[in-house]
Amino acid sequence: MVITAFPVGFFAGLFGIGGGLITVPFLFFIFETFNIDKNYIMHLAVGTSFAIIIPTSVVSVLTHRKNNFVDANIIKTYGIFVVIGVLIGTIFAAIMQTKSLVLFFSLVVYFLGTYLLLNTDSKINTKKKFNIVPRIAFGFISGFVSAPMGIGGAVMNVPVLKYFGYPIKKAIGSAAAIGFIIALFGAIGFLISGSYLDTNLPLSIGFINIPAFLIFIPITTIMARVGANTVHKINKSKVQALFGIFLFVVGTTFIYRYLNL
Repeated sequence: MVITAFPVGFFAGLFGIGGGLITVPFLFFIFETFNIDKNYIMHLAVGTSFAIIIPTSVVSVLTHRKNNFVDANIIKTYGIFVVIGVLIGTIFAAIMQTKSLVLFFSLVVYFLGTYLLLNTDSKINTKKKFNIVPRIAFGFISGFVSAPMGIGGAVMNVPVLKYFGYPIKKAIGSAAAIGFIIALFGAIGFLISGSYLDTNLPLSIGFINIPAFLIFIPITTIMARVGANTVHKINKSKVQALFGIFLFVVGTTFIYRYLNL
């Protein structure tokens, strides 16, 4: 957990993501070694990931806000539809079996990895109107997909905001703020659903594992600040390509686990 927390926090700040795409796979395999009920391993990994993202995203958002890269208007007019998607997605995830969640996670990870690899050098110069229809559609989709994944949704929201003409740094900062909203409501949803199902998982409240939360938080919050400050100094397209390859490795590993669950 300690080793994993360092790259999770760094990438959270670097990409404006909550780090869930890294946290969930590692937590899944860590919890698996402790012989936790197989029906709820993925739920516990996702719920714990959301809890970890909350303070991590706060640090990331504050750092981006200090550099004036957070658009408050987007948070107000887009965030509400994201919340609706998260709430419905959390209910959807709670009634799914671990095997189904693993398959869902794998397929989305493959899709996101493909997108990152194909769009490392894309430059969008046209500005399209981000009116109410795309805000509802993209907001709901990003929230709904993020909930069963345990992610902050920035890997989807950054491209969306870029597409509608927002500069990349402002898109990353705003996506980080939206990620905080997703994580907050996602964590609450998994805490409540896990308690309602009376899962009785060791050292956990609902679907949130307390030791994992306490270990990750101090490391990820520090590393998120490092990542957020680093994004302005590196060739982000190369890092994005490497992250895309990493997602393919994660997706393949999870498909293998899906076939053996």
